[in-house]
Amino acid sequence: MPGCGVLGLCQYETKKLVRIQSVRLGSLKWTLNGCILLFICIMMLWNRKYQEFDLVVSSVTTKVKGVAQIHLPNIGDMVWDGVDYSGPSQDKNSFFVVTNIIVTENQRQGKCAEVPLKGRLCRTDKDCEKGGWDHLSHGIQTGSCVKFDVLQKTCEVSAWCPVENKTSPPRPAMLAAAENFTVLIKNNIRFPAFNYIRRNILPQMNDAYLRSCHRGNDSLCPIFKLGDIIREAGEKFSVIAVEGGVIGILIKWDCNLDRLMHRCLPKYSFRRLDEKESNKTLYPGLNFRYAKYNTVNGVEVRTLYKAFGIRFDVMVFGQAGRFSFIQLIIYIGSTLSYYALTTMFIDWLIGTSCYSAEVGQDYSERKVESVQDKQKCILCVSYVDEDNIRLVKRSQKKSLQDLKPTSVKPRKVDTGHLRAVLSLLQPGEGLDHDSQPPLHHKPGPNNNDPHRPAWCKCDCCIPSSLPQEELCCRQSSGACITSSPLFEQLVLRRSLLEAVLLYQDPLSPPADKGQTAALRHCAYRQYISWRFGVPPKDTHPAIPSCCVWRIREAYPSPHREYSGFRPGLHIHLASMQACANGEL
Repeated sequence: MPGCGVLGLCQYETKKLVRIQSVRLGSLKWTLNGCILLFICIMMLWNRKYQEFDLVVSSVTTKVKGVAQIHLPNIGDMVWDGVDYSGPSQDKNSFFVVTNIIVTENQRQGKCAEVPLKGRLCRTDKDCEKGGWDHLSHGIQTGSCVKFDVLQKTCEVSAWCPVENKTSPPRPAMLAAAENFTVLIKNNIRFPAFNYIRRNILPQMNDAYLRSCHRGNDSLCPIFKLGDIIREAGEKFSVIAVEGGVIGILIKWDCNLDRLMHRCLPKYSFRRLDEKESNKTLYPGLNFRYAKYNTVNGVEVRTLYKAFGIRFDVMVFGQAGRFSFIQLIIYIGSTLSYYALTTMFIDWLIGTSCYSAEVGQDYSERKVESVQDKQKCILCVSYVDEDNIRLVKRSQKKSLQDLKPTSVKPRKVDTGHLRAVLSLLQPGEGLDHDSQPPLHHKPGPNNNDPHRPAWCKCDCCIPSSLPQEELCCRQSSGACITSSPLFEQLVLRRSLLEAVLLYQDPLSPPADKGQTAALRHCAYRQYISWRFGVPPKDTHPAIPSCCVWRIREAYPSPHREYSGFRPGLHIHLASMQACANGEL
């Protein structure tokens, strides 16, 4: 037991191990351990668990180049360069390219009919609210109902007139030539924990390289054609260019900063980020409006552009790793628990029918020790007419003979006693059949004997006032085990008992009449080894009443005083094995 105070801390406890000498189990153990070790090493190298990691900090700039010529109704041919198709502003880490437009030219401040959208028609001025407007209006209502065309009348508004009246973008896209535009992506990264700086334009990339590189033959080229980006995102440029969309450009940095395995290169991938099917979403695509203003005859005039296009969002993520001895130790410590899988699997294998049932039972008994509550004394009972051993809980009210067993276990034969029996059966030292009558000559039990206890089945037991001593040698009626010749030879034979005592203490004097107590207790142990073999752990064998009094008759106490049944006092496994040694 652990000590108290400071001395209790100065001790070390280990777990109990059971070693099984088996080539199959040993080979299986090392095979499983080898597979686990191989798996651990592969995962360590694959995921670089031996490294300390830091996340990337990034900045991105882009430059789009390309020229396209388009034909606008009522305007004519126009050449658009980077200023025109890039939109009025650029967001952080993104750029926009116009692919389609709706143009409303020569707009002036004035009054004109509103576009008849979603049933916005009127018949009289009463249908128009003066000063009214909503989020779909192009201006503020004047309160008048005017003709929009020959067939329809709408409310008049104060706005930039004429108002924009086209809602659907042209098909095909007017700036479909943007497919051949190129974009240069400059990405600078830093890993603060390692003070490491890098950019996607590598040191060996010079002017000549950037003019000639192409993503088709160089995955590190930082210049991309817009058509190639859309194609690698799984889309078709001519389709997405009509209403516009959002495309993500993903730059992944997975860097290994160890000297022997140094690698820090970007990896580009592309995907569409918005809903691409216009019939499944409201307000599909991407568009915005802007205007170009001028003055004609002192009046401000503007041309309104509704631009549809593709926004490219550049997203940078990644990490860098460098060898860390601390991380390596943490990983090794966390993976040691995987070796418990080998123990669990082999324990399960031994406990199933796939392995030897006898080895499995022996392994289970040696590995697991059952400890009973001190207040619950578990007794084991062996009947001469049964091959098993019954485990029962001692009761202060009910006789031991009538208690129901909590479990039944097979009797484990003591090989020492078996060798002793064989030695007794040698020629010249066999059983004396004339010393006791055979079992079939023994009178049967007298069920009408008034002195016979109700729990006795052999008609040889003596009444007792203690329930734990009320036990017979039989479960059903029949001859008593004390009538067996082996009982005389193995339990009561004085020469055998003296030899057992001498074996335990080789220098003890020869037994005399004053040593009947030692002979009597040795006879108890002889009976237990004979009938119980090796009792289950944490149990106490109970000797039947008939056998106890037969032993007491052979080796009586001088004053006829006996201690009675006391579990654990005279039953010790080492003593039983010494008494039952077949070499005696």
